Amino acid sequence: MIYKVSDQKSETRSDVRGGSGALGFLHLLDGTQTYGKTRLMARITLPAGTSIGEHPHAPDAESYIILSGEAEVTDNGVPVRLSAGDVMFTGNGDTHSIRNVGAQDLVLYATIFN
Repeated sequence: MIYKVSDQKSETRSDVRGGSGALGFLHLLDGTQTYGKTRLMARITLPAGTSIGEHPHAPDAESYIILSGEAEVTDNGVPVRLSAGDVMFTGNGDTHSIRNVGAQDLVLYATIFN
């Protein structure tokens, strides 16, 4: 199957998981298109200073692939800086958060696996 960007749903969400600011979501695929293997596949844009709050993943798991910008994530409460090309995976009850610490937009792919 082919899914053109013109067919993908975009939305703005505010204060995601207790974070701050308005984030842009472009939904790439939904659970029906991945045969139930994922709950979310999206390109997320975090403007400067915005964040997704700390939250756990169990029984699901989530990956972030940083496309551009500078992020500070927490990995079970431990802060780590990430930039383009870096990947974060959270599951098994672990927690994470992400914040744009740069002057430019932070853009990432996020996938939540069932």
